Amino acid sequence: MGGICAYAASALPVTARYAGIGPGMFGVVIGLGLVALGIMLLVQIARGEVFEPQDAENAEAGRSMDRRAFCTALLAAVLPALTMEPLGLPVTAMLSFMLVARAFGSRHVLFDLAAGFGLGTISWLLFGWLGLQLGGFLPLTGL
Repeated sequence: MGGICAYAASALPVTARYAGIGPGMFGVVIGLGLVALGIMLLVQIARGEVFEPQDAENAEAGRSMDRRAFCTALLAAVLPALTMEPLGLPVTAMLSFMLVARAFGSRHVLFDLAAGFGLGTISWLLFGWLGLQLGGFLPLTGL
């Protein structure tokens, strides 16, 4: 994942017009950081490190992974790539937030949708205030 992130970010400008650091710099740094963490994890696994849940994690060592929750969270991570342009940031954030909340066990779908829409709207407004256009507010409606 880190390699993909760094490769994709390498196509972005490393410097910007208004600031010395552009969007490509952050993507490359994050990608290289993920690669470094992945290598560190592989070294620990190769040395025979056993990873067991700690008391603070509130997890049971013998319990298997909840595949439904994992797939729901995975869908929430993929959804923005598919819906950002046609639906806009607020609606995409609304759907992704609701899916992640559901993966963590929330059953308050309407509240999660409203919270996600609110956070997406605030993000869209703040990016616009910073001069970064993320497309229309709700592109399907022309707003």
